[in-house]
Amino acid sequence: MKIKSFRSWLEKLPLSKPYTIAYSTSEDAEIVFLELVLENGITGLGAASPFEEVVGEKPSHTLANLQSGFLETLTGRDIRHFNQLIDEAAAYFPHLPGTLAAIDIALHDAFGKFMGVSVLEFYGQKIAPLPTSVTIGIKDINGTLADAREYLAMGFRVLKIKTGLDAEQDIERVLRLREVFSSSLVLRVDANQGYDLINLKRFLTATAKADIELIEQPLPSGADKDLLQLSPTERSILVADESLLDASAAFRLAHTPHRYGVFNIKLMKCGGIRAAREIALLAGKGGIGLFWGCNDESVVSITAALHAALSCSNTRYLDLDGSLELSRDLATGGFSIENGCLIPAKGPGLGLGV
Repeated sequence: MKIKSFRSWLEKLPLSKPYTIAYSTSEDAEIVFLELVLENGITGLGAASPFEEVVGEKPSHTLANLQSGFLETLTGRDIRHFNQLIDEAAAYFPHLPGTLAAIDIALHDAFGKFMGVSVLEFYGQKIAPLPTSVTIGIKDINGTLADAREYLAMGFRVLKIKTGLDAEQDIERVLRLREVFSSSLVLRVDANQGYDLINLKRFLTATAKADIELIEQPLPSGADKDLLQLSPTERSILVADESLLDASAAFRLAHTPHRYGVFNIKLMKCGGIRAAREIALLAGKGGIGLFWGCNDESVVSITAALHAALSCSNTRYLDLDGSLELSRDLATGGFSIENGCLIPAKGPGLGLGV
């Protein structure tokens, strides 16, 4: 079955509530959508929202790339050869993960619909659904506690708080959360490269009894070697995020001694489902668990990440709350939420509605 046509466009979608991380504040999300139509009318949907500060590509670049003429080379091509088409896109758009992710996801969705199987069925489900964490931005203690109560009331039990601006305030927020909610929540931290080694050590020491499950990217991406000054136990809960953009970085970081005990895979960093699974394979060979993260994204790409995550046996953690932050979306379905767990929807491709 051949690809008949395509179209791409950008939507600026407001967030339900603005939030702050170590290096920026966001009030909305710019998301690029890609629609591929097959000769029989089947539609494959892709989406991308790359973060320029991390990958050097912003959504307006993604849209320009998708409208640059490359997609015209896909018309008339057989959707059954979607892997070859992804190869060609990767060669044409090197180091442009948002562009590649949109193409990769749309091709996977169209192929799955054509074959009558979900993307997860195609790759094979390896693990049961997991709870996702939900994110609290950098804010004062009262705001942090209020958000935590709201999320717990909604059935979420895994919270991730953004840190990295002030280590002492971060320590106070973590300790207060643990004091107020005791063992009723799982607590993760994302410093977004906001600490130096001295502040990281201070944070680790002061929160040692707070039972933090994971700490994402505490130091700048160029300072990974400094982490070797920490103990193996301390490094085991550290998650590589901004340091882990693609398979080559995964290969480097998988070597022992490990700087990080966990890899954060984001489709918007690496370029889609297939690239994500390449990283997952390298992590598995290195005995490293997987944490699947996201930006502020449409349910389209969040669902794609969910299918990829559940198809990898070394997946341990999900942080796929990006579409929950949007006040509206262009797609529906993809997954349901049960007791904080993401459950893939039934249906071919990504199981999306529009």
